[in-house]
Amino acid sequence: MLTLNSVNMRVVIVAANVSTRFGGESILPWHYFRLLRERGVEAWLVSHDRTKDELLELLPNEAQWMRFVPDLLLQRWLNWIGQRLPARVTDISVAWITHILTSLKQRHVIRRLVDEYNIDVVHEPSPVSPRQPSLMYGLGTPVVIGPMNGGMTYPPAFARSQRKIERWLVGVGRRASSALNGAFPGKRQAAILLVANERTRRSLPKRVCTRVIEMVENGVDLKVFHGYQRSATAREPRPKFAFLGRLVDWKGVDMLLDAAAKARLRCEFDLHVIGDGAMRLALEAQSLSLKLGDRVVFHGFVPQKDCPRLLANCDGLILPSLYECGGAVVLEAMAMGMPVIATKWGGPADYLDESTGILVDPTGRESFVDGLADAIVHLATSPKLRQELGFRGRARVIADFDWERKIDRILEVYAEAIKHHASA
Repeated sequence: MLTLNSVNMRVVIVAANVSTRFGGESILPWHYFRLLRERGVEAWLVSHDRTKDELLELLPNEAQWMRFVPDLLLQRWLNWIGQRLPARVTDISVAWITHILTSLKQRHVIRRLVDEYNIDVVHEPSPVSPRQPSLMYGLGTPVVIGPMNGGMTYPPAFARSQRKIERWLVGVGRRASSALNGAFPGKRQAAILLVANERTRRSLPKRVCTRVIEMVENGVDLKVFHGYQRSATAREPRPKFAFLGRLVDWKGVDMLLDAAAKARLRCEFDLHVIGDGAMRLALEAQSLSLKLGDRVVFHGFVPQKDCPRLLANCDGLILPSLYECGGAVVLEAMAMGMPVIATKWGGPADYLDESTGILVDPTGRESFVDGLADAIVHLATSPKLRQELGFRGRARVIADFDWERKIDRILEVYAEAIKHHASA
């Protein structure tokens, strides 16, 4: 249900990265923009031109509502450096600098839109880091930021799994965020800040906007990730499980392979690893050394639009990540009626419980591998349990994580921001 006069709102969605190909936070602004347009809301999208061709191909009739800013030579140089650094170091160093440079150009574009079209509210849904500074201030209209999702640490048993230099750089980056948020007061001057959970609220910089509202970060497009149920009596030669995500150290795929080797001694199953990243060659070598053979299939990068087709041929999802703020893939699998095995830490622990999946405590490497192996065997040998968990998981996604419900809620937030700005 639309809020009062929501169709008459003029909204700008701003984000440095907007894409449907990679999932993650880059897909969030895309969903806000397209669904607001579908609702008849006068919405603009301001993004980076690296995805211009993709977005114009997806929505050719909305071209006049999109604005794009190009890279500077400095940004291209920084991106080249970032590709050679550990992913987490890049995220809190090079990525922050390039985001600031992009945001400076986006501010000029948005100011022109505000002046020309009398924009009612500006919404910056990404980046989702609560510590990353926002340059969306001084625009002459209220700003909504988020939902943000962060404040993550590694599980205590894995706190030392990072390299020393990486821990040091991450610590420096987090301390620098205080100074940057002082220099760029977007989160201090925002009308409303949205956070996914209390953990994120606690991680916000000091002296930010006091109007902080909890709202789920991730959602599911139920038209894409639609219901899917395998029969509880189906006799498959081998159950199939999938991992979907970047092949980087904190995703825990190395431990998943160790667990698969142990579980295979007790039951038959296949594991499909969907994704690419710096660890792919090492993981393929590990699979060979464990003699997993054709029981593990590495698919490489798969565009997000093609992932539902691959997942539809699997019986469950496994996400052994040690550092997952959100975990949209968990919700997408649940939406398809698939049971999920995940780490009892971070975002997945917010989505799953014993009625919808299996959470494995990250109490140490050996115990975690054993727990994953036990969970794989449990699901692989019980088609009925897979069906029951999948049915309840889909019901929860429909109730709490449908993108249409998120748009209903964000329209209410916009109306509140506009009302607060008018009375200030």
